[in-house]
Amino acid sequence: MKDNRVKRVMREGGLAIVSHIGFSDPAVVEIIAAAGFDGAFIDMEHSAFDMKTVGEMIRVADLCGITPIVRVPENNPKTILRILDAGAQGIQVPHIEGVEGAKRAVAAVRYPPVGERGGAGSTRAAGYGAVPWTEHMETSNDEILLIVMTEDKRGLDEIEEIAAIDGVDVISLGPTDISTALGMTDPNDPRLRQTFVDLAARVNAVGKAKVYIPVNHSALRLSPQELLSMGVNYTSVAPAPPTIVLNSLKESAARIREETAKVATF
Repeated sequence: MKDNRVKRVMREGGLAIVSHIGFSDPAVVEIIAAAGFDGAFIDMEHSAFDMKTVGEMIRVADLCGITPIVRVPENNPKTILRILDAGAQGIQVPHIEGVEGAKRAVAAVRYPPVGERGGAGSTRAAGYGAVPWTEHMETSNDEILLIVMTEDKRGLDEIEEIAAIDGVDVISLGPTDISTALGMTDPNDPRLRQTFVDLAARVNAVGKAKVYIPVNHSALRLSPQELLSMGVNYTSVAPAPPTIVLNSLKESAARIREETAKVATF
């Protein structure tokens, strides 16, 4: 497997940035790459993307030199295996059930001896058989990014143990679900901000997994500078392309109607 751009940026101490795709069109991945992002976030949890579409998005990201990261709908090893065999360089697992769930995710994503991922030498991930098998296994274990999402009280309570698990690269702290779980739904609540500062510090104190918090999220607005000061090395950038298009179209329609109204008054 080739070099993982997102993992490289994180290793160098930078802030790796990815954009949500949103539209069910692989061309959006190419646009994200042209815009200068490090990776494309392919969301199968909150979308209707089918496996074929996801496979094409992965291929385009790979050809454009950015990291294809897929959020799976659930912690299912069969689904994860198919996505990895298609060449995904990152897997994001939502709603991890504490330490046990994180270990299951590692087992699904990593080849032995770290995990239990099944092998097939003819897959796209293995170069259709062009890459020696032992090399493919080794580079896959090194380069694939595993992100686990701690979105409930159990995950938060066990966050240090999760961060210490071999094979877990990133702990995701989602503002929407965490704020709801903790009953702090005001984005301006100083307690919420401090909670995220404390959670990031707990993960970083372990010294293994990195931290993922979205930048300028509506549920908790944190700037890039604030994220870096908290020790965050990976982030997704909102809004997603559908929202960008919607806002642009609304602005355009409103401007035209306003100009039309001015003409009508003469």
